[in-house]
This record gives sequence, structure tokens and C-alpha cells, in this order.
Amino acid sequence: MKPPSQHHPQTEPDLEVVVIGAGFGGLGAAVELRRAGIDNFRILDKNADIGGTWYANTYPGVAVDIPSVYYSFSYAAPKTWTRLFAPGAEVKAYADQIADDYGLRDKLSLDTTVTGASWDEDNHCWWIETTETLLAARYLIVAVGGLEIPRMPELPGIDEFAGKVVHTARWDHEYDYRGRRIAVIGTGATALQLIPELAQDAGRLTVFQRTPIWVMPKPDFGVAPVVKRALDRVPGLRRLVRLAVMTSFDAGVSTAGVFYRFTNPTIRGSARILRRWYRTQVGDPVLRDRLTPDYTLGCKRPSVSNRYLRTFTEDHVELVTEPIEKITRTGVVTGSGTEHEIDVLVCATGFKVMEAGATPPFPIRGRAQELGEFWQANRFQAYQGVSIPDFPNLFMVTGPYGFAAASYIAMIECTTRHARRAITAARARAATAVEIRREPHERYWRKSLRRHRNALWLNNDCESSNTYYINGHHDVAAIRPSTHAGMWWGNKHFPLRHYSYSRLESRPDHAESAS
Repeated sequence: MKPPSQHHPQTEPDLEVVVIGAGFGGLGAAVELRRAGIDNFRILDKNADIGGTWYANTYPGVAVDIPSVYYSFSYAAPKTWTRLFAPGAEVKAYADQIADDYGLRDKLSLDTTVTGASWDEDNHCWWIETTETLLAARYLIVAVGGLEIPRMPELPGIDEFAGKVVHTARWDHEYDYRGRRIAVIGTGATALQLIPELAQDAGRLTVFQRTPIWVMPKPDFGVAPVVKRALDRVPGLRRLVRLAVMTSFDAGVSTAGVFYRFTNPTIRGSARILRRWYRTQVGDPVLRDRLTPDYTLGCKRPSVSNRYLRTFTEDHVELVTEPIEKITRTGVVTGSGTEHEIDVLVCATGFKVMEAGATPPFPIRGRAQELGEFWQANRFQAYQGVSIPDFPNLFMVTGPYGFAAASYIAMIECTTRHARRAITAARARAATAVEIRREPHERYWRKSLRRHRNALWLNNDCESSNTYYINGHHDVAAIRPSTHAGMWWGNKHFPLRHYSYSRLESRPDHAESAS
């Protein structure tokens, strides 16, 4: 993308902010802009409707895998959720609720695919290129989710398969799966929800597992109307329950993973308890052993289900742990030469996370370099998961080292407030450009790398996990090595002097610092 200012010499952009993505990240960013008194913004999304991940993922059994009270914004109680773990349709309805309650519908440009963005140093604005038009905005908020680009398995012959091929993020509801011979590739958090549902319809279900997943019991139940009314009406009750859930996740997930050097015995003890629970689910010791991970609890994203393990004990369900050799026109061939004839191939193979060409999924050219190229050459990095030097007025919602593992929406609330703080500070100073300083950015990144050395994911105990948390640089860039409390505090209280502020009449090397 060429610098557009050569062809568009305007000095004032039409929009103050463009938000890319109409999932919860984009909606949360828009709410923060509203709160800051900013009304001149647009939300762009390639899909025909809002919801992001929860619009795209409609496979049978899709649901949140943490308690719903924590998978929501602290300032907006869900009106329609009926269970402790809300099903996907109710989460999508929550996205609609946010859009309606905060008057965001008229800010949406749907069916609008962004193909690139470029910083205009002469005009201190971003030019955003779409398949339809070219937009100029002072600030750019990239709210493209981490689970955005589906990963298809790279298997010989998959394009020649004569049956039905479907990825879980592109589910075909028109197809009749009943009585079919269905194969599922993958046993991650998505497959864990899908497989029990498919088993009810399939004539035969064959699951191809590369790495088993840790599964925990799911304490799911309906939320009685009286309980919901109490949460909505009793002052402070919802906040108290939310705080309790957050604290439990901080203790059981974030702290346990980040400080693995000290929590190792506790995690190993929890794994022993889970193994005993596995015995109650799967009586066959050989099958149970194949379903039990040999890596430490937490290396891959653990999930919850009361049905997943038991599904493999059904007569028409088969677990295959041999590596897949190739796909033929009629089935899946494993390493021993056995061909499993199938009608439907379901790819529960996840998404491309912190990879070239996927994060971001379109070129973003800053002052000196394209963002994807910068990350590939220098490793993924961002201050508080939000800002990168040499990319003024750009804010990421789900950037590297931004997510303290647990609630994605809690992270979104933190990073969008971070963006609001920086934009508001720039406006207060009549600045037209705000940019993270290199020193605090480097300090945050180095601290993240240092903490990860003692964390769970780069430990030898995770060596066999094939976890997507570890990217091609052998970094755990998808996870912020802190508690959720640390994530909240860092984004709410970062010193404004960590950013530099400049106006069009003064060049960036004469930038004014915040006090």
C-alpha cells in the first residue's frame, strides 16, 4: 500500500477513529469511545453481522467455557443468559444487546473487508483501505480477534476428498449429518464441545487425535429467574460474584501458570485428582490411557465437559491416535496403511494465532515498516498488549502479551480502556499523534519474556503438548504473564508519560511529553 498522502493531501481526516472488527473487541472499543465523548467513528467488519467469533462459530455445542458472569463486561449485565456457561446463541445475543444499548448500530459498516492500513506522516492519520473504499481516520483501533483465521490441516489429498469437508468455524447447517460416517480431526477445546453432539447424529464417528486434552467436570446449571433478578437488582451482588470468579481464575489459572516454579506441586496434585476422575468416565484402561495427557495440566487450554470422555465409550465412536498419512477420495489413511472410509471430514483444527499473515490478517504499514513484517523479524511485542513504537495512533485490542489467561472479555475491557486513556490524553493536549515510547515498551516486553522463563508454558513439562500458546519464535506471545488483577491495574494506571504526544505543526522528533 503506497503512502496515500501523495494522492490525498487533506490535512483533516473525515473520521476521528476507525475500529476494525465488530466482535466484542470492536464493540467494547466503541463503548469506550462513547464514554470519552467521541462520536465521529466507524466500526468495520467483513461479516454480515456483529459478534466476531460468536457470529462465525455456530457449530453444535458451542458455548463459553468459563462462567458467564465473568465472560461479560463489568458494566453491562447480560439480559438473556440462562446458564452458568452460556451457549453460543446467547453470547451472540449479548453482542446484539451491547450494540443496541450503546447505540452502535448506526456506526457499523458490515460486509466491509479491510485489505490494508497505512500511516500518513504528513497528515497524522491512518488510511484504511477496504474492498469498496478508502477511509482516513486520526486513530485506528484494531479489534480483530485472536481466533480469526481458521487453520486447515495440511494433509496430502485433502483437496481430492469427494465427501463433505467443513471447518468448525464455517459450520454448514444446511447439510444433513444424520447417519453419516463422520471423521473429526482435532481434540482441542472446540472438538471437546462438538464431538458429543456429533455422536448423537453420526452413524459412525471417528476421532483422530494427535494430542489429548485435559478435561475437567463442568458444573453447569440453569440460572433460576430469582437468582438472575437478585444479580440484576441487589446493589453490588453481581460485582461481588464476578470478583469471586475472577479471584478463583487468578489463583487457579493465571497465577498457577505464570508462577509455575512455585505452583508446580499444586498443579501436579490437581492432575492426579483429574486422573482419578477420568477413571469414573472411562472404564477401559487402554482407552483411558490414550485419552489422558502426558503433559502438565494447563500447557494447552484446558476445558470443561461432563460428556466428552464418555462419548468415546459408545460403540459407534472410535478414537484413532495413529498419525494421519493422507486423505483419499473416500477416507483417511493412517500411518499403518489403514483407511477409514468416511462421508464427512470435520476439521476442528483451531486458528492461526500470532502467526505470519494471520496476526494481523492484513498489512498495517507504520512509520517505517509493515507490522506483520516487524513482528516476524523482531518477535511479537506490544506495550500492555496495545501499542507498538513507530505505529502512532494505533491501538490493538488483542495484541501480543495482552491476555492474562481466563476471560477474553475482561481483557478486552482492559485494553480498550487503555486505548481510551491514550486517545483522551492526546485530545487534552491538542495533539494529533500519540505514540508509545520505546523505553517503556521495551521494558514491558523484556519483563514479559523474563517472566515466561519461569512460567508453565516454556517448561519441559509442556514439551509434548503441541500447544498453540507457543508460536514460531518459541515465545508465548498470546499470553500476558500476569494475573488479571495485574492486567487491570497495568492498563488503568500506566503513566501517561510512557507515550509521546505531537502536533502536525511540530515533527515527531520535537514531540511534547506528557507530565
